[in-house]
Amino acid sequence: MKGRVLIVDDDASMCEFLDAGLRRRDFHTSWCTSATDALASLAGEDFDVVVTDLNMNGMNGIDLCVRIVANRPNVPVVVVTAFGNLETAVAAIRAGAYDFVTKPLDIEALELTLIRAVQKRVLHEEVKRLRSLVADASRFDDMIGDSASMRDVRALLARLVDSDVTVLISGETGTGKEVAARSLHRHSRRAGGPFVAINCAAMPETLLESELFGHVKGAFTDARTNRSGLFVQASGGTLFLDEIGDMPLFLQPKLLRALQEREVRPVGGDREVHFDARIVVATNQDLDAAVRLGRFREDLFFRINVVQVEMPPLRARGNDVLLLAQHILEKCAARLGKRVVGLSSAAAGQLLAYSWPGNVRELENCIERAVALTAHEQLTVDDLPEALRSYRGTQLVLASDHPAELVTAQEVERRYVLRVLEAVGGSKTLAAEVLGFDRKTLYRKLQRYGAAGAPKKNGRQ
Repeated sequence: MKGRVLIVDDDASMCEFLDAGLRRRDFHTSWCTSATDALASLAGEDFDVVVTDLNMNGMNGIDLCVRIVANRPNVPVVVVTAFGNLETAVAAIRAGAYDFVTKPLDIEALELTLIRAVQKRVLHEEVKRLRSLVADASRFDDMIGDSASMRDVRALLARLVDSDVTVLISGETGTGKEVAARSLHRHSRRAGGPFVAINCAAMPETLLESELFGHVKGAFTDARTNRSGLFVQASGGTLFLDEIGDMPLFLQPKLLRALQEREVRPVGGDREVHFDARIVVATNQDLDAAVRLGRFREDLFFRINVVQVEMPPLRARGNDVLLLAQHILEKCAARLGKRVVGLSSAAAGQLLAYSWPGNVRELENCIERAVALTAHEQLTVDDLPEALRSYRGTQLVLASDHPAELVTAQEVERRYVLRVLEAVGGSKTLAAEVLGFDRKTLYRKLQRYGAAGAPKKNGRQ
């Protein structure tokens, strides 16, 4: 199909003539017999080009062209008239028409004009798309990475900046969930308000309720004054609830009510207090599994999982490892006052080979240590921590005849399980399916291996 064409002429027989001729030339066409109907069609459908007669009853072609240019400037308009004089042509062009053709119509000539008009529209849309991508990339330049997965994350965040919808950011520990939350806040319409963050796993259960919802004087020992909670403190900005999967069960109904009603009741209080904050939550846990196990309320999960942003593990981001390493290196070198400008080829290769169980946070620690200790302008393999220097990956050596390269069956299984987990981007559900294990069996094996992301003994992932 060469393009979608809207034909406008108060002569129905002319519309039918153009409709048939252009359809034979692979255009998708629609037609109407008044400018008013044409504007209604443009409001409800997407067309690549409009072909309109000049002299029509009611609104004429010039006035229609003016309306289209004002409301749909990316849709080119071709004006058709039996009066092919210079004055008419100038009026059409001034009205914003893409081109001007005269009757009697030559369908082949009109076809070429429409092809050029459609190409112009396609080019205009592509330029608009690229400008949008550049703008999004520059807005989220604090989220470094050129991998497809990170481009997807930035594109999704860019679509969320102008709304207050609740966002759930998921991903392994150290993947940059708080960085994503702060970036979303920084580029949102609430950027002028506060960004208030709390780690739900780091706060004792006895204090978490008061911290979130506030308390009144005398509510408990040491409550000597009234205190507003984080929901109220975040009004006008964003409240970031990290490790939401560790929210105690007894607090989850109160959190659900706060999210639904946009009000909180301080501990010991007798009235609700309104708050106006965007809620962003994060977790490194499988909340679906937590719901099934009864550790997380299903209704609360539905409330927070309006839009989910999945932060990819560093091992699945390819050369982003080197982009991040260089960025971290430059910041550390500037802070420490050292002349360190980059990575040696061998060091870069080792960074790419490593599986990064601690993700970006582990990379930051690695590079900061290396910059602090190096005596060179480029980081070498010797500057890296022992875990990276000695890393051999999860490759299996099965065809070797050298006894030193052969390993035990348990080691073969360990490496293969970790390799499958790496290949599926850390998804334990997918890894269990590939391996033919149930999830509990996979968890037990990961726990035995001491692998990152294995659940703890209390069942938490």
